[in-house]
Amino acid sequence: MTVSAGPILEFYTRDGCAVCDEARLSLQAVMEERARRSQPNPRVRYVSLSQRPELEERYGALVPVLAVGGNELVLVTSARSIATFLDRALGQLV
Repeated sequence: MTVSAGPILEFYTRDGCAVCDEARLSLQAVMEERARRSQPNPRVRYVSLSQRPELEERYGALVPVLAVGGNELVLVTSARSIATFLDRALGQLV
């Protein structure tokens, strides 16, 4: 029997990006709050654009970016926007 691991949230980032570091902390806080409310959380995969030139071309000026289930949030800047994005995107995947 195969158990579904749930959705994967890709977090596109760049090395040395202070805004990306802030977004990572906001994402962590949002996911902790979701867990406290017994809401599902995706697994997070951090993707450095320096290791993926094709993504650098697409997202370079837009990082940090969150992507899950065909939904994207570019220029992630706040916990509120992350929470709203996850509520919407994960609700579509259920």
